[in-house]
Amino acid sequence: MNHDDAGAAGDGVLAFAHIGDLHLTDAKQRNFADLLAIVAQIETQCGRNLDFVVLPGDNADQGLPEQYALAATALKMLSVPVHAIPGDHDMEQGGLAAFYGGLAADPLPKAVTVRGTRCLFLDISGPGSGGPDFRLGDDQTGWLARELDAAKREGRTSLVFMHSYPDDLRGQGETEAVNGLFAAHDVALVDMGHTHYNELANDGRTVFAATRSTGQIEEGPVGYAIATLDGGVVSWRFKALDDAFPFVQITAPADHRLLRADGQRVAGRSTVRALVFGADATARVECRAGGGGWVAMARAPGQRAWSAELDVPGDRLVDVEVRAVDAKGRPGMHAIRAAGPGYVPPARTARGSDADAVGAWPENGIFGTQLGPNRNGASSS
Repeated sequence: MNHDDAGAAGDGVLAFAHIGDLHLTDAKQRNFADLLAIVAQIETQCGRNLDFVVLPGDNADQGLPEQYALAATALKMLSVPVHAIPGDHDMEQGGLAAFYGGLAADPLPKAVTVRGTRCLFLDISGPGSGGPDFRLGDDQTGWLARELDAAKREGRTSLVFMHSYPDDLRGQGETEAVNGLFAAHDVALVDMGHTHYNELANDGRTVFAATRSTGQIEEGPVGYAIATLDGGVVSWRFKALDDAFPFVQITAPADHRLLRADGQRVAGRSTVRALVFGADATARVECRAGGGGWVAMARAPGQRAWSAELDVPGDRLVDVEVRAVDAKGRPGMHAIRAAGPGYVPPARTARGSDADAVGAWPENGIFGTQLGPNRNGASSS
């Protein structure tokens, strides 16, 4: 399935919210209350700056119609598009009929062009036999290759949405095939669920992002992730539900951990861009680099990103900060460490796995302990 371009107007910064694996069971459980709170917050505080919301799979813990009905009830609050893909728990009834029917989900795989970026949504659960038997199948692998080829011909960057890392695919040769496709095309981000913890990995070309679950949680506070793509630069930040607004997210330059190309290094005159989330009007936004003076940022009419030009010192790593104050005087801040000319990236394995994980990044909600049923936590069975 393919959809025409959406959200083409404005500054070109693509932004989406990721609500982690729901594992819904019944309305009396904490994760349903958390989902309602997350959806309400996204709608009231973030919606005007988002292009869509994604559900990465394991939406219903046993794949039952009544569990999907809970999700559908919550999602009715959202005015931005919602894209859902299945996980292994969605297959617990032996198929995905309840997933598609309960969430009114589009048939998968599907492609959507948003702000000039090709977004590809995959089903790696349905072709398998259930459980973590993740497979693409020949038809879907061929579809992915054709879509990435088309995006490359059109000069488009691609984002891919799948339940788990390519390294978890069980089909013969599928991991190698998918990794090869990603390496041969401009795939900026692979957005995933399954881990139950926040994690970022970077193979030097593609960033892999996993967001902690909404249900079955062993690590960190409840919340959701916001990811952006700004001129090829990937930004990812976890928004804990209880964190105050305004919520600031630097979209460019890239943090050194998410550097995808040498052209994303900073030195000399550089552009800093950021989104500011919150229902209240923004009074002012400022940025600075290397601990220098604060510089006012501006937002042009019809655009949602704030921007400014800065003189950035040519160090190995450069601190870049953006702070915002809303009309009620409430502050928000985001800081990254951008890569300068002297930064040397770590060696990469490029296996489509957590072998290239960036490690702990507590300021961004990543603890690095991998607490979850699929790694260092208790079983989810």
